[in-house]
Amino acid sequence: MTLPDYARYSWGGDEFLLVEIAPDMSLEANFVSNSIAVGLEERALAGIVDICPANASLLIRFDPDVLDYRVLEAAVKELESEVRHATVQELETRIIEVPVWYNDPYTNETGARFRQGYHQRPEGTDLDYSAEVNGLASAEEFIRRHHETPWLVSMVGFVAGLPFLFQLTPRERQLEVPKYLSPRTDTPPLTIGYGGCFTAHYSVRGAGGYQMLGITPTPIFDPEQKLPDFSDFMVLFRTGDIVKYHPVEEAEYRQIEAEVAAGTYRYKQAPVTFTLADALADPDGYNRTLLEALDGA
Repeated sequence: MTLPDYARYSWGGDEFLLVEIAPDMSLEANFVSNSIAVGLEERALAGIVDICPANASLLIRFDPDVLDYRVLEAAVKELESEVRHATVQELETRIIEVPVWYNDPYTNETGARFRQGYHQRPEGTDLDYSAEVNGLASAEEFIRRHHETPWLVSMVGFVAGLPFLFQLTPRERQLEVPKYLSPRTDTPPLTIGYGGCFTAHYSVRGAGGYQMLGITPTPIFDPEQKLPDFSDFMVLFRTGDIVKYHPVEEAEYRQIEAEVAAGTYRYKQAPVTFTLADALADPDGYNRTLLEALDGA
């Protein structure tokens, strides 16, 4: 995908700068957004209140009494130019393994309560429907396609700690699933959902419109920071993180649940350098390299 030559800069009142990298999500657009965000953090300009990278854009909140908007705009444009013209486009990040009980009874029971009037397919499960719209033979094949390749956390938001993830695979092989016709009023906490081309983790119980694929026993939002992986911050995922889903059955799910309750669970993870050119040139080979880093963790 070819990006526009320049981002679009617009202002929201006197406290917000919106940087629109591209009209559509792509690895290239998301890389530029994340890299600008990292660069701004490193510059530590006085007056920046918050930096919110998204799928193909970046929102910056600042205090105009401390930071002149012209200084901020010049700094961001300089960073944008550096990222776009860098000889090697790399992002230091990590790969994290997330256990998932696919086709679990909790999301299936919830889905059954919301078939009529909410869903496109009154019979079956969300996984059955997801397989059908992708032309796959079975829910099991959809599950395999979902967990066999890694995913990039393209943004975090909507509710506390909820990540949206983009599949690291050529676009013609990406899974795509419509959202519910009308949002549910209930979704189990820690549900793994799918809508459009994005996977999302529901950090807490609540409404939702993504197709439900399964559930994970591991928290992604820990406001009391009980688990070691949350010692620095109450939210697990950061934009730029890479996720590998690991399918588990009920017995392993219960074992991990017990470790979480005891405060001893640790996510399996490893530091990696994400290189955009390599990911675009040989997606399958590059994915194997990422997964090898996790295997060695």
